Amino acid sequence: MSRSSSSRANRRGELPPDPEPLPLPAVDSHTHLDIAVGGFDRLPDGDLVDAEIAAAVAVGIPRLVQVGVDVASSRWSAELAARHPHVLATVAVHPNEAGEGAADDDALAEIDRLAALPRVRAVGETGLDRFRTGPDGWAAQEASFRAHIRIAKDRGVALVIHDRDAHDEILRVLDDEGAPEHTVFHCFSGDAAFARACVERGHVLSFAGTLTFANAGHLREAAALTPLDQLLVETDAPFLTPVPYRGRPNSSRLVPHTVRALAEVTGVELGQLCTALTANAERVFGAWEDTPSSR
Repeated sequence: MSRSSSSRANRRGELPPDPEPLPLPAVDSHTHLDIAVGGFDRLPDGDLVDAEIAAAVAVGIPRLVQVGVDVASSRWSAELAARHPHVLATVAVHPNEAGEGAADDDALAEIDRLAALPRVRAVGETGLDRFRTGPDGWAAQEASFRAHIRIAKDRGVALVIHDRDAHDEILRVLDDEGAPEHTVFHCFSGDAAFARACVERGHVLSFAGTLTFANAGHLREAAALTPLDQLLVETDAPFLTPVPYRGRPNSSRLVPHTVRALAEVTGVELGQLCTALTANAERVFGAWEDTPSSR
């Protein structure tokens, strides 16, 4: 989610209560702890972030992927992952930022430098956004997307994709450039046909709280046909809070709601799903070496 173009609406309201802990550990494959804790105007201090991570661990989410959206948040993400065993990082200039000209040579060089750090395990979120960025920014977005793909492949890390109203264009660019070995569609938003196209290419689909929304039947159909070893879950916190707390602030500790919804949609037993989600995340992002495997 772009820092400059995000709505503050998702930060309003009382914080939801903790969910029932999962029977086995799972993963939040995409969170913005900086925004969830500090808001849009500042990067938060360590104690508040540590408390947010501890709350996730307490409900069975000991592995988090902290996602950068610009140079500043990417640096912050890399620094957090370097000091915190429960966190790995991704780095990127978000497509909406790129559409405004932020993905210049200096920014891309810094993303490349950060992508080489040991606990930075993906480049992203990058991709295309035809909703918030108008046609004047599309060429810059695509150039940035292609540059991020090349960085991911050069550094041997995963690619995390932001795709909003750009399904066909995303696949066109990936097919043209050649996707990295591990490519994740963050907050998957397509229908069953698009899911099949992604799955056939070997991509991983990450489902957020939108899976639980009443009007998201197309997402449930997509999740139901996705092979178990190509599934991830995420929060995109502080956005996309799952039902029954839609509209209130999201956080990594609310992942269990989406995991349980995914178990119902796929028909996979909850403990088996947790184990698969953890295995998938470690295949894509590598091991959280010092993170306990159970609560």
